[in-house]
Amino acid sequence: MKKKPLILVSNDDGITAPGLRTLIEIMNEIGEVVVVAPDSPQSAMGHAITINSTLHCEKIRVTNGPQIEYSCSGTPVDCVKLAVNELLDRKPDICVSGINHGSNSSINVIYSGTMSAAIEAGIEGIPAIGFSLLDFKWNADFEPLKKFILQITIKALNKGIPSGVVLNVNFPKLKEEEIKGIKICRQANANWIEEFDKRTNPLGREYYWLTGTFINEDKGEDTDEWALNNKYISIVPTKFDLTAHHSIQELNTWDL
Repeated sequence: MKKKPLILVSNDDGITAPGLRTLIEIMNEIGEVVVVAPDSPQSAMGHAITINSTLHCEKIRVTNGPQIEYSCSGTPVDCVKLAVNELLDRKPDICVSGINHGSNSSINVIYSGTMSAAIEAGIEGIPAIGFSLLDFKWNADFEPLKKFILQITIKALNKGIPSGVVLNVNFPKLKEEEIKGIKICRQANANWIEEFDKRTNPLGREYYWLTGTFINEDKGEDTDEWALNNKYISIVPTKFDLTAHHSIQELNTWDL
């Protein structure tokens, strides 16, 4: 009898997040599921790790099911590191992260705790996918995503993900019948124009609240932003080797 794949599940919205609970439910249809997720929200943590304080990890039970669950005091990356090095008795066949409450398309991938968990798994040589829905609400409707997440994960297990690549999957906020399909895309050249809302607390101390506007000036029809705006699911193959290989030859002309 063929052994079921071992699936590591994590996120950045926390162990009780509805998006994570939905992802666990889907993964239970595919294999043996082990969940290691933050005990509180860790959004926009990027690839942060805990080095100046201790980590705590507790085996818990949030919802019924065959999955094994751990709640971790650290970041999404800490969760994956603990899973691989301490909690699991074998290497996962795949790591899935999410489902994130909110977009991780375009430049958001840099800041994303959801994608950082997937990227850390990729660094460990584990095929990995980050899933996100363009809806920040806690009670977002994840039902329309289920069949697509199942399809993408099974395909990744059967076909394999290219070495050094992690998949960044984003879903438009639509009903299942409104989704036109799936597009393999590049990351749109877009960015945030940040602003800080400066305020004063009752004690007279100034503080700042980060706000901003997302600006996409990329007119290409092969980008994740174009796909999402046109009712498609976007998949961006994302590298964690940050070397700008195309610049090496030019920089060598500097004769340093």
